[in-house]
Amino acid sequence: MEFEKAVQELKEHIKDYAEGMLTKSRGKNQYVCPFCASGTGVNGTGAFTVYENHFYCFSCQKNGDIFDLVEQVEGIDKKQVVQHTAQRYGINIDRKSRESHKKEEIADYTAFYRECNSHLQETDYHRGISLDTLNRFLVGYDAQWKHPKAPKAPSTPRLIIPTSKTSYFARDTRNTADIPKEQQEYTKQKVKIDSWHIFNEKAVNNAPVLYIVEGEIDALSIIDVGGNAVGFGGIGYINFFFKVLDHSKMAKEQKFIIALDNDKAGEKAKNTLIDGFCKRGIAFCVYNPSGKHKDSNEALMSDRSEFEKSVLYGIENVDKLIEEYRGKEDMEYQQKYCAEALLGGFIDGIATNVNTEVIPTGFKVLDDILDGGLYEGLYGIGAISSLGKTTFALQIADQIAEYGHQVLIFSLEMSQNELIAKSISRNTLKRVIAAKGDVSDAKTTRGIMSGRKYPLYNQTERELIKNAVGDYQSISKNIFIREGMGNVGVDNIVEQVKEHIRKANKLPVVIVDYLQILMPHSERGTDKTNTDYAILTLKRLSRDYKIPVVVISSFNRENYSNKVSMQSFKESGAIEYSSDVLIGLQLMGTGAKDFDVDEAKSKNPREIEAVILKNRNGRTGGKIRYNFYAMFNYFSELGEIGGNTSINQRKAVTGGKGSTKNKKKPKIETDTDLMKIKSCELYANGDEVL
Repeated sequence: MEFEKAVQELKEHIKDYAEGMLTKSRGKNQYVCPFCASGTGVNGTGAFTVYENHFYCFSCQKNGDIFDLVEQVEGIDKKQVVQHTAQRYGINIDRKSRESHKKEEIADYTAFYRECNSHLQETDYHRGISLDTLNRFLVGYDAQWKHPKAPKAPSTPRLIIPTSKTSYFARDTRNTADIPKEQQEYTKQKVKIDSWHIFNEKAVNNAPVLYIVEGEIDALSIIDVGGNAVGFGGIGYINFFFKVLDHSKMAKEQKFIIALDNDKAGEKAKNTLIDGFCKRGIAFCVYNPSGKHKDSNEALMSDRSEFEKSVLYGIENVDKLIEEYRGKEDMEYQQKYCAEALLGGFIDGIATNVNTEVIPTGFKVLDDILDGGLYEGLYGIGAISSLGKTTFALQIADQIAEYGHQVLIFSLEMSQNELIAKSISRNTLKRVIAAKGDVSDAKTTRGIMSGRKYPLYNQTERELIKNAVGDYQSISKNIFIREGMGNVGVDNIVEQVKEHIRKANKLPVVIVDYLQILMPHSERGTDKTNTDYAILTLKRLSRDYKIPVVVISSFNRENYSNKVSMQSFKESGAIEYSSDVLIGLQLMGTGAKDFDVDEAKSKNPREIEAVILKNRNGRTGGKIRYNFYAMFNYFSELGEIGGNTSINQRKAVTGGKGSTKNKKKPKIETDTDLMKIKSCELYANGDEVL
């Protein structure tokens, strides 16, 4: 088969090839991108789409035909890829036609450029650039242009801008509204025989002052008003510019002016150019003659005279602009990072914060270890499932609210009503303890929320619930609960915290429950990358607003029987490195020989240790003992293991006066069990042992 005919037939096998060699992702004709791996995210949604004879990735913008795909997937050399693909599909290519094609490939596009240039006046799509300049660079027009590698594609009218003998830029001359939707992504196409070349690259060797722009038309616009410019063809082609620069004998003597588009892509490309120039020790400045306009061509078409003045100003004052840019950059850098410049602000900050109040958690031993309570920073609380991490954080929230501080809770699993009911349930138990009453009167979360149970309660129980609600009401003005179910991401949290500060006019303590069920920042990211992003964003939030941010995290499954450590936190290394304080909750005895997690969970109260895994500004390694009454959502702090405990706490442990030595603790599992309990031991400081 003749070479060209074989090539066209092979291109039509692209869907077969993708089906056999690529991993399918969600969507018709969509696969995991072999270039950028789009489609490997948690939702399996890919941006790599295969069409009739070509592919396109909407994520990395890679596009091409079956040969580009085979080259990437199988690592086949470019020179062998056609023959390799032909063998795969049993197509024999005539040797003579293949040799003839190789000779044609060596040829250049010069004749094509001259033919197109002769038709330049057939279009008025000159973008404000004079015919003299367009002719100087052999710019032309092809009313029926087809991509050389896609002869079956529909013909379109194109402005042809040569970048070398073997590469050119084809710009669609139609109005966007007149272009069919399926063709709009192909309005700007680069064509090459070997490799891409930047526009006007010879100027890198002979222009004393040179503007650096993105597009070929922007470069022509600057040249048309008396400047000189190169267009590297988009952010993905900057390396081609640096390759030319590295081979230039004049580069160290030239002066470059960075004048990129006024958009995000332009900002990104600008930073890449700055890094490259600094690395090479080349003189440059950032000066944009387009002013408020998007790019140089838009400025030319808007006001040619003003644009010309701006371009010439940059050339005539390049030394001054370079000096000013260096001075400005140095000054900004000094003010932002130099300790000498920061010292004044540091001292002012100390004076400003002299009366700043630390926020107590309400757990006295924990506050002592944390040097008084919560400060600006990121706090992580982790535990295995059903160990009370939400309850622990909620109790801290209520205790913070008692001190008059606002708390903003992001509850991503439980509803607002469930959290309120948990707090009221805790209050019923606290009131029973304070009154030395009957624990059977205290109520569980379900007992609070279930309306059908209320007619069965006696007067004492009803009065207890009423008073517990009153206790919560007294602090409720300081508690704000925003709930979500799979639809709240960390960026939403940041915006909602900003909204709270703006509307409530106060800085809250932020609690996020919990990390692993935040909506992913990127559907294509891994669990680790999304979790890392969430942690770093929450850390930035705490730093920017100088507030405590508490994030609850689940633990890895292997930690059900192993002692807690910083490695226990799921998916993320960022939480280990970015957190200021990390607290791990574990059952007493975890890690010991013959430890049974189910047996430990069945105890009432459950014996819990809070292990201080990390404390950036204080003591680490401490363990605080708690009794956790799961039915009533209540943690009672007993003291630091190995540290000081109160007299009454020691009595409870050692069997002194008021101890429970030789007394069997009743087991509480259901409301029925609870009703059998008639009394509880009480201590002077309010701690209890049921």
